[in-house]
Order: sequence, then C-alpha cells, then structure tokens
Amino acid sequence: MEKDKKKLLHKMVKPFAKTSYTKSTIQIINTLLPLFALIVLGGLLYNVHWSLAIICSIFASIFLIRTFIIFHDACHGSYLKKQKHNDLLGNITGFLTFFPYRKWRREHLIHHAGSGNLEKRGIGDIWVMTVEEYQASSKFIRLSYRVYRNPFVMFVIGPFFLVFVSNRFNSKDAKWNERLNTYLNNIFLIILHVGLIFILGPGQFFAMIAPMVFISGMLGIWLFYIQHTFEDSYFEEASEWDYVKAAIDGSSYYKLPKFIQWVTGNIGYHHVHHLNPRIPNYALEATHENVKPLHHATSITLIESLSSLKFKLYDESHKRFITFKEFSKKYKIPRTQSQR
Repeated sequence: MEKDKKKLLHKMVKPFAKTSYTKSTIQIINTLLPLFALIVLGGLLYNVHWSLAIICSIFASIFLIRTFIIFHDACHGSYLKKQKHNDLLGNITGFLTFFPYRKWRREHLIHHAGSGNLEKRGIGDIWVMTVEEYQASSKFIRLSYRVYRNPFVMFVIGPFFLVFVSNRFNSKDAKWNERLNTYLNNIFLIILHVGLIFILGPGQFFAMIAPMVFISGMLGIWLFYIQHTFEDSYFEEASEWDYVKAAIDGSSYYKLPKFIQWVTGNIGYHHVHHLNPRIPNYALEATHENVKPLHHATSITLIESLSSLKFKLYDESHKRFITFKEFSKKYKIPRTQSQR
C-alpha cells in the first residue's frame, strides 16, 4: 500500500476516534445493570431450583462479554476522554471480568504493535507456528502445539487456564506497578469469592458464577481466534511488515447477526479497530460503513468462520494458513527432527 494512500486512510478514519460520554454512559448502564441484576436474580431463584440460577448465569454471560469490551476499550484509552478515568474504569471492569488491568493492557498493546509480524509473536497472541518452525521443532514441541491447537483444549480448557493461571501471574519483565496491580486484583478476587462461597455455599455460588465465566471466556477466546485466523491472513517478516496491511489484511471483518454484534460490542469490525484502536467500539460500524477502502478487508460470516478451526500452520511460501493434513501431504519432517 502506497504511503500517500496510508496517510489518506488514517485521515479518513480519524474523525471517528472520538469519545461520546453519552454513548459510553448508556453502554455502561445497559451492560452492568443487567449483569448485576441477573446475578442477584440467579441467587434468589437458586432457592426455587438450582437450574434457574444456571439459566440466569448463562444470560449473564452476554453482559459479561460486553463488560469485557468496555474493559478492552478502556485499555486503549478510547472509552473516556481522560486517561485516569479509563484507568479507573479498566480496573473495575477488569476485576469483574477476572482480568488484571495493567498486565492485560500492556500485553494487548504489544499485540497491536506487532500483529502479523512474524518476529514479534508470543505476547498477547494465539500461538501460531509457521511450516518451517514446525518442521524444525522437536517431537515434544510439535505435540505441544497440536494439543494447544485442539479445539477442546483451546475453547473448553482455555477459559479455565486463562482465568485461573494466565491472568494470575506476571511476566518476568513486568514492572512493579503492573505486578502490584495484578497482586491486588488477585487478592480482591479471592476475598470476594471466598466470602460469597462462605455466605452462599459452594453449590449456589458455582451455579451463579461458573456458567457465566466459562461461556464468556470461551466466546472471548473464539472471537480473538477468528479475528486473526483465516486462510489468507497477513503475516510477514519484520523487514516487510506493514502496520496498515496488518490491520486491513490480517484482521477479519466478522459479519455477525445484529444481536450477536451488539453482544460483542462490534468487535467483529476488527480491521477497523486494528487500524485505529482509539475508535470506541460503538463507532466501529459507522467507520466501516463510511470509509470505503475498509470494505476490502476479508469478511467472514458466522458459518464460514467455523471452517477456520482447521487452520493450524502458517505457510510463508504461499502466504496462507494450512491444515495439518495439508502439511502431511506437502511437507516432511527432517529425519533429524523426527528422531528427537
């Protein structure tokens, strides 16, 4: 993409990168109030029958996903005008969604800065191996990667790992304020949930909370997966990597039914979000509709997205994802590697 065209595209989307306190406030109200109401209702209905609490928890997952979208925007500083207000909102919504604000914010910004860059993978990303990397890896690494990319592991075990392991520990290079933020997030979560278990009892607590956390976590991982895992997604070496191409060609336009689009806070317009993360979620659709060059992004429907589960390895030579079956037909593991 030519330099002048990139500048023009940035100029075209810039007017949409504006916070509306009215829209932000309405979204906070129509997200957090139903979330708390459903949790309380589930607690009350548990005394009628435990299944009613689970049903309330399932519906609450809808609003927990929307709470995460608010958290996500706060991490980008796009939800409220002042950074200190975004920080406060990010910590509150991060606590509600089991995400430590400073840890996730740093890792997610790293993801944005290098999405599609083959030399900057590993932080805030789904694990992606290239064909060459897979060929050169030991049996143990190849097996680990196959297990990781298994849908059951990624979308069923994944939410539990994310909430109880990944989100609870800092990376070795984390600064003290990030570490403290994670520690406090962990402490307050323990105090709150141990207290609720003590007051309500384990059965009532898990009927109210577990389905909501699991379903929202599973759908969250799926959304993050599909936004960058499609057949002709963009990956390049650092010397050839381009931020705008990574946004438009490496992030999908996930065309979702209106209700699901509302539940997920327009995150299906992921190409718009990656091009300019300062655009709040409620302005993503308008940006896409009004800026015609964005219409060239790869669009994926809900049905089409299911086929992306088969994509496992990125083939640099053909600039596309391939399946393990395709790899077995076209490529071989070097003998020295297969014997490891």
